[in-house]
Amino acid sequence: MSEKSHDASTHDASTHDAGELRERIEHTRDELGRTVEALAAKADVKAQARQKTEAAKEQVTEKAAVVAGQVRDKAEQAAQLLREKTPDAVREKAVQAAGQARASATRVGRTPLLVIGGAVILFLVVRRSRGRR
Repeated sequence: MSEKSHDASTHDASTHDAGELRERIEHTRDELGRTVEALAAKADVKAQARQKTEAAKEQVTEKAAVVAGQVRDKAEQAAQLLREKTPDAVREKAVQAAGQARASATRVGRTPLLVIGGAVILFLVVRRSRGRR
């Protein structure tokens, strides 16, 4: 009876060892797969460059937003300080001057267009009259 129990315990031990061995093999395969993926990622220079570029873009965007907010705040503070310190008469004159500057800019902006249009019309009229002769 001892031989049978010894064979049974040996069989159980070998079954246990085989199961453990299978687990170890599976674990090793998983580790190997992760290692290969990590090595492939390190070797992919384009992907690394893309990742670094994206990270730099994000940093620049965030920094620009922060700086824009700071500039906006400073501009609001300066405008408020200017409103507080500037006398009413000076402010009214500044508003009038700004309105006149805008009006003259629109007139000046249209003048070259009118001159060019007139020159084109004159050219076409002269060309047509010469063509009839």
